[in-house]
Amino acid sequence: MEMYIVFAILFLALVLFAWGKIRYDLVAIICLLLLVFSSILSAEEAFLGFSHPAVITVGMILVVSHGLVRSGLIEQLAKVLLEQKLSFSKELILLCVFVCVASAFMNNVGALAMTMPLAVFLAQKREMSPSSYLMPIAFASLLGGMITLIGTPPNIIISTIRAEQLGEPFKMFDFAPVGIGVALIGLVFIVTLGWKLVPQRISKEDNSNKFNVNDYITEVIITKESTLKDQPHHQIYKLVEGNVQILNIIRDKQFTYAPGRYFVFKEGDIISIQGDSDDLKAFIKDTKTTLVGEQVEKDTTGQSSMDSVQLVEAVVMQNSPILNRSAADMMMSFRYGVNLLAISRQNQKIRKRIDHVKFQIGDVVLLQGDNDKIDEALESMGCLPLADRGISFGEPKNIFLSLGIFIMSLGLIVGGVLDVQVGFTLAALLMILSKIIPLREIYTAVDWPVLILLSALLPLGFALEKTGGAQFLAEKILMLQESFPVWGILTVILLVTMFLSDVINNAATVVLMAPIALNVAEGLQVSSDPFLMAVAIGGSCAFLTPIGHQSNALVMGPGGYKFTDYLRLGAPLELLIILISIPLILLFWPI
Repeated sequence: MEMYIVFAILFLALVLFAWGKIRYDLVAIICLLLLVFSSILSAEEAFLGFSHPAVITVGMILVVSHGLVRSGLIEQLAKVLLEQKLSFSKELILLCVFVCVASAFMNNVGALAMTMPLAVFLAQKREMSPSSYLMPIAFASLLGGMITLIGTPPNIIISTIRAEQLGEPFKMFDFAPVGIGVALIGLVFIVTLGWKLVPQRISKEDNSNKFNVNDYITEVIITKESTLKDQPHHQIYKLVEGNVQILNIIRDKQFTYAPGRYFVFKEGDIISIQGDSDDLKAFIKDTKTTLVGEQVEKDTTGQSSMDSVQLVEAVVMQNSPILNRSAADMMMSFRYGVNLLAISRQNQKIRKRIDHVKFQIGDVVLLQGDNDKIDEALESMGCLPLADRGISFGEPKNIFLSLGIFIMSLGLIVGGVLDVQVGFTLAALLMILSKIIPLREIYTAVDWPVLILLSALLPLGFALEKTGGAQFLAEKILMLQESFPVWGILTVILLVTMFLSDVINNAATVVLMAPIALNVAEGLQVSSDPFLMAVAIGGSCAFLTPIGHQSNALVMGPGGYKFTDYLRLGAPLELLIILISIPLILLFWPI
């Protein structure tokens, strides 16, 4: 009976993960409490995950990665690339290799985030769509994570599970023989054929002025001088050029959605409009309306000092403190000194006033602020500036010190002097004491939802094992041995893990699949290592959807991608990885 309760909780988790309306860490907490309430786990067993070595290791690696980024190391390496005059193909190769190598030793999203502005700038310089660069480098960050123990949370989880079950963890570079082979073949495919499969969703025209984002939504106010004043809705398209859609009207705090053709505009009306950056600019110019954000700025200062004001486009990052909050809730203008002028969100209509829209990962926002303060505001908000600012590089700070600390900790771990969680805790502490990382940034550097997810789901994997659920599922898979050889069953494990990684968090996938893989190996009476490696590789292959990995979500808005665009590059890449990884696993980890 207990086994079926665990299956029901597992099914609920998968449904909620795929649904996406409840954040994944909350889903994990719900499942954890259900395990306790059903008496499958004791309170002590339920919360052991919060002190699990995998959780500590992931948290410390995030802090160390932040230190490497903050030191200026990545910026200086990118600056070298920027100074070279290269063809598009060579630029794409260097960007992908750069991100791949960086992702092997630091957080995938951190490596991608540091490279995105450079990629957008290069696209702008070539008058190309940024989509030609962004999805390839996002996928390169996932490939790089496969190479080392610390490259991605799935590898860390697999290593700790191996230590618990077999008495010894995977070492730092045990993943490298298979990971390097998969990453190398994957990169060759991406930079030769793969990038051509990515549609250019964003217009190439007038790309020199600013980074264009499809489907911006902004608000303008009808002033006394506006040509829209006292005009009916159907006249609007005779007054302006470009393709702009009127979403709603706000008059005296009352909303009118999709106003009729005879609706008459009045002075003081606030109009929500949707269109690309060029069409919005033309609309504002032709109608002599004013952006609501700019009107606030004028009302506050008594004048419009545009010489000291800068417009910046930025993407909302995974650890941003503004996530799930709106500009109105947090009084953005007062707290950060910037005005929200527009917001772009792929594949979703926004039917609220923009200052009441709660920010999500990958949202592209148009902000207005003082030249001297906007950099600090963006850093505080956890937003990554895009091409409008160009690429600016500060003076390198503590590059050699941060690199020395990282290499020292890596050496102590590889040499077996320190466990991986202890080694990176030491590295994080040294970076804090040497002021590479300010104290105020320690906790913002950690992706807390991922740590909560791991802490709460690890007991679910234990419950699956404890109740015999993992053994039951393994026996179902073992029924295939009558029709398939061992390598065929290994392929099934890889395929199932890949599928789950595309629809739920990859760390959650590995926690659930590892016990099943171990039981399958035991049932076949073969080594468990190739099966654990298959789960590790599959857990990093979230190429089919933007929801499978945060790197994919991060480039969706700036690249203008649709949900199905990921299939065009991701499907052949995953097929190629299956064909390459199974022989490599069997070669380096014999059955």
